[in-house]
Amino acid sequence: MTRLVHLSDLHFGKHSPDMEPLLLKAIEVADPDLVVVSGDFTQRARSSQFAAARDFLDRLSAPWLGVPGNHDTPLDEIWVRMFAPWRRYRHAIDADLEPRWENQDTVVVGVNTVNRFSWQRGRLSQRRIVRTCARFRDTGERCHVIALHHPLQHGPEVDKRLMKGAGVALAEFAECGAQIVLSGHLHNTIVAPFRAAPGLLFVQAGTGLSTRQRGEPNSFNILDIKDGTVTVMTLASEGREFDEVARNTFRDEEGVWRRVGQAEPIDSTVRLPFV
Repeated sequence: MTRLVHLSDLHFGKHSPDMEPLLLKAIEVADPDLVVVSGDFTQRARSSQFAAARDFLDRLSAPWLGVPGNHDTPLDEIWVRMFAPWRRYRHAIDADLEPRWENQDTVVVGVNTVNRFSWQRGRLSQRRIVRTCARFRDTGERCHVIALHHPLQHGPEVDKRLMKGAGVALAEFAECGAQIVLSGHLHNTIVAPFRAAPGLLFVQAGTGLSTRQRGEPNSFNILDIKDGTVTVMTLASEGREFDEVARNTFRDEEGVWRRVGQAEPIDSTVRLPFV
């Protein structure tokens, strides 16, 4: 079995310092093989915010993999965003904007979806899609996981524009054998197969630390992956210890994710918009 902790949207600079030790403790208790951070380490891509994010990463009890989010390039420093958008990220977080991790059961590939020319909206070019698929070649029957910041699907309640290239990416990722896509950006939790690609499981994390909550408390996901089955546990905190509030299990049946049983809300007082 492979256990992944999926964090997103930490937003150092617009975060709750009191939540940090609670989140670190919850991750340590989860004892994952890998922590995946799907972007927005910072609020405004300031050097001090990146330093705080790096300090958090250094205190993790497990290996980690991260990809940038749109907040990890400066909104208000146009020249930096145009000509050196990744300088601070590379210095503090990782020189590799699209890292890869693998063990005997699972391969995780990071994808950079940030578009410096349209700060809020992401972009996935055909070239990047092809390169991502190529990184799964010769990896056998292992579970193939993609980590990116911008989601590949929006619900009708989302007023932001869907990432450019999302539709093409969904089709081609499904075709090349990807199975799970981890994303963030919207500060809400979603665990469900993609509507247009039921062979891909859509796992969106809420915000782990940010005070910019959107109807949902600080939360993160734990994924247990084993023998074609994925169980996604969502843990949330209202300022106390992180507790499990929902559990979803899916089985890969001939290339389509089927729910095993019903979604299990463990704490009905916490709103988690599963769709």
